[in-house]
Amino acid sequence: MKLRPAPPHCSQSVAAAPRGATGAPSMAAAIAAARITRREMDGLRTGRVIAIGSHDIVRPVRKIDIFNHIYPPAYYTRLMQVAPDYKDIGKRMRNIPMLADLDVRFRVMDTFEDYQQVLSLPTPPIESIASGSGAADLARAANDGMAELVARHPDRFPGFVAALSYHDPDAAAREAERAIDDLGARGIQMFTNVRGTPISAPAYLPIFEALASRDLPIWLHPYRGADVADFKAEDRSQFEIWWTFGWPYETSAAMARLVFEGYFDRFPALKIITHHMGAMAPYFAGRVGPGWDQLGARTSDEDLPAVLRSLKKRPLDYFKMFYADTALFGAYDATVCGLAFFGAGHVLFASDAPFDPEKGPMYIRETIAIVDRLPVSNGEREQIYWRNAAALLKLS
Repeated sequence: MKLRPAPPHCSQSVAAAPRGATGAPSMAAAIAAARITRREMDGLRTGRVIAIGSHDIVRPVRKIDIFNHIYPPAYYTRLMQVAPDYKDIGKRMRNIPMLADLDVRFRVMDTFEDYQQVLSLPTPPIESIASGSGAADLARAANDGMAELVARHPDRFPGFVAALSYHDPDAAAREAERAIDDLGARGIQMFTNVRGTPISAPAYLPIFEALASRDLPIWLHPYRGADVADFKAEDRSQFEIWWTFGWPYETSAAMARLVFEGYFDRFPALKIITHHMGAMAPYFAGRVGPGWDQLGARTSDEDLPAVLRSLKKRPLDYFKMFYADTALFGAYDATVCGLAFFGAGHVLFASDAPFDPEKGPMYIRETIAIVDRLPVSNGEREQIYWRNAAALLKLS
């Protein structure tokens, strides 16, 4: 994809609009001809409108937020029974009303025109707070609850992402099949490790096979806690480095393990959405590309060049097969970097709501502002906002 300057807002419609005395298009005349409302004019000023057609009503761009988080009521009730004092990341979850209060969520959503959410659970992973039948019950409650929300509010929630407990891989695969086949989940959420075990471990192959055979995506969410130290001599991470830099590393490491262990060759239909714009991969494209083309040059006790020979493509080409979302907390330059790496056809709009300082609207608002000013065509912008999601998730 070649990045190029975006055309001015309304350039197509103004060309067809009535012209003023100087021959220049008259915006007032165009507005009058279109009979747009004050609300629609506000949308035009804020960049939420893609065109003013001659004598047509202004239409906003549809937006499908594919990575945001919610606690369905029944799941939240059980979670508070199982882990009422869950620390660190749990502390934050308990202080964000939009996670569990549907009225708060709707008020936030109503401030953004033509905005929808595909629902998923937030951290922590279920297997980190429960085990056995308790974990399986939590996963079922989450999926039943999200399916009910989608059924009750299809105009707001066009789909949901299944939650699984991965401590028992066979049970996780069965719940994935139930959630997709019986409840209509549009894919599953998988964290970057399972209690420290890489997701590329053979035990989890049936889960990847189930998703690839259904041609539905895996949402890859990073996770590690403060117990993963920043330095070998310490026993705990400091200053929340485990989150700020640790989570992007987790995602990047999980991507690399899937690449080098041949998952895309084994499952050609595999589709994985990486949270936060593919983490470190776009910025480190040089290391992922020419750097990893020399795999084994730094290792004496393993035949790593044999790994390269076993793959059908360069490592860089596999990394570009991942999908990435726009949940970058308002970072424009990082969004442009990720877009250049993955291409508009592999980038999806997401906000990571409600984990912003305002506990709901800020990341949505800032991400929309970024996507609206990206140097892409209006067609590519629509791909990012909703067309990629509709195709990938098989939405109407």
